[in-house]
Amino acid sequence: MGEDSEAIRVRTLFLSDLHLGTKGCQAGLLLEFLKDYDADTIYLVGDIVDGWQLRSGWYWPQAHNDVVQKLLRKVRKGSHLVYVPGNHDEFLRDYIGTTFGGIEIADSRIHESADGKRYLVIHGDQFDMVVRHARWLAHLGDGAYTFALFVNTGLNRIRRRLGLSYWSLSAWAKLKVKNAVNFIGQFEEFLSDEARRQGADGVICGHIHHAANREIAGLRYLNTGDWVESCTAIVEHYDGRMEVLNYPSLLRARAAAAETRREAPEPMPGRRAVA
Repeated sequence: MGEDSEAIRVRTLFLSDLHLGTKGCQAGLLLEFLKDYDADTIYLVGDIVDGWQLRSGWYWPQAHNDVVQKLLRKVRKGSHLVYVPGNHDEFLRDYIGTTFGGIEIADSRIHESADGKRYLVIHGDQFDMVVRHARWLAHLGDGAYTFALFVNTGLNRIRRRLGLSYWSLSAWAKLKVKNAVNFIGQFEEFLSDEARRQGADGVICGHIHHAANREIAGLRYLNTGDWVESCTAIVEHYDGRMEVLNYPSLLRARAAAAETRREAPEPMPGRRAVA
């Protein structure tokens, strides 16, 4: 049985790029998501804890601790948890092959879905040439990204006061910049090629904060997205079907459905039969 009796049960849950330890982490939304969804197996696909930011200044509010406790509680209740480190939590790569408190640390993993397909699960920073060969530039870019998230937080505070929904300035900017679009395309191709090299049917990764579920040259490319900008995850249903979930969109759809039910007119009472 799942931890939360009302939770939606799925076979596998894939999460990445939570960036716990940063002000940009949407920990409140993530905690609600973890209450809504339970899984037999959970993959944490890198950048769960942001060691880069924590080294420059400690930031760890209660909400971030609550997320960790929620995941550990799921493990105690029977979920199998595999942690695949990324570049921001690369300190955990020293422990690859070990298990802590029921959490398995792995560099990558081949996941077999319910329908027999094989997916390479990997964070993906290994195929980012900037991270591999120009770490100073990667850190510089991370600082600029953090500033964009700071601006984004203020912008969305104003949007909430105006009754508008969440909107990501940084995600919009990335997709408008030609070089960023080209980088995403190359990254997807590199990861798909690696999955093919390992004899897999597809790849499940993170790193670039851009959720996706599409076919590339006959392989399925899946990206979990992140919990800083888009608040997305991938779930595998019990029939093997993979789905990208955009949690803010799900919440808006639920709110709209609830509003529709409230506004629906009461049914007219039936007339009593006349003898």
